[in-house]
Amino acid sequence: MTTSTTFRPVIAIHGGAGTITRASITPAQQQAYRDALRDVLQGAQQKLAAGAPAEEVAVEAVRLLEECPLFNAGRGAVFTADATHEMDACVMRGRDLACGSLAGVSTVRNPVRAALALMEAGGPVFMIGEAAERFAQAQGCEMVARDWFSTEQRLTQLRTVQAAALASGREQVALDHTAQSQTQAAPLDERKKMGTVGAVVLDVHGQLAAATSTGGLTNKKPGRVGDSPVVGAGTYAKHGVVAVSCTGVGEAFIRGSAAHTVAARIELLGESVDQATAEVIHRVLPPLGGDGGLIAVGANGEVTLCFNSEGMYRGQIGIDGEALVAIYANDELTPA
Repeated sequence: MTTSTTFRPVIAIHGGAGTITRASITPAQQQAYRDALRDVLQGAQQKLAAGAPAEEVAVEAVRLLEECPLFNAGRGAVFTADATHEMDACVMRGRDLACGSLAGVSTVRNPVRAALALMEAGGPVFMIGEAAERFAQAQGCEMVARDWFSTEQRLTQLRTVQAAALASGREQVALDHTAQSQTQAAPLDERKKMGTVGAVVLDVHGQLAAATSTGGLTNKKPGRVGDSPVVGAGTYAKHGVVAVSCTGVGEAFIRGSAAHTVAARIELLGESVDQATAEVIHRVLPPLGGDGGLIAVGANGEVTLCFNSEGMYRGQIGIDGEALVAIYANDELTPA
């Protein structure tokens, strides 16, 4: 519900949340993540400034995150227990609640673009597996070999988790991925990092949209689907209310209908974006095991980057401003 006739077009993004380990990285490694977030924001800003609709801007931001192997979506996606990739994505447009979701795809270069194509086709809302891939190909989406998404770093993480599972005699999965080599350390503890990417946008026309994409969990059961492609759980947008993209323990975000609950609190209880997101992240989800975070933008351009973990890759940019990014929990958004 829009409370003002004025609004500020804006883009916000996230690239995963988790436990912080400042001491494990060099300044150069930290800067690589900040630079990546800046580049994504600046790339999407060009579409925002050109007047593109919110869903196209959100998709462009997520596509750029999918192209960057630092994040667990698209190229650089984690491996399943069968050493394969299964990726999920969702796009939702606020003005008419149109949406498109894909799950378990492994040959679509940019799953978020295929989700947009599904939304625009106006047919099914949600498609999975090989049928979703055939649809994406028929719509002209770029297809790649299955190993295009693979990186040596991700394969090492899979082997590490599998070795730990064998040693303990218990099934194990890792949120995003487990330990990286010391030469490729990351700001977030990779054993406790929720690897999803997402974007929320308020465009120059006052319209809202959200997009989310993920490679899932390292060593996950083939066929497992988290919250990212589930409308109302990991992704949601409604005109005049809010656009939301989540990152965290997917099962808990599904059980808590996290993204939709934020919207409902704003629309029905009259809470601000800050109030609604804080309630969901800090009170609704923790009893369900819901570690992680979300990003949200309201109808007037109010942005919230909220999480209950020790850090989240995050950033925002206005239509003519500079990219502001942060990683650690206590950090202010600053230029990259």
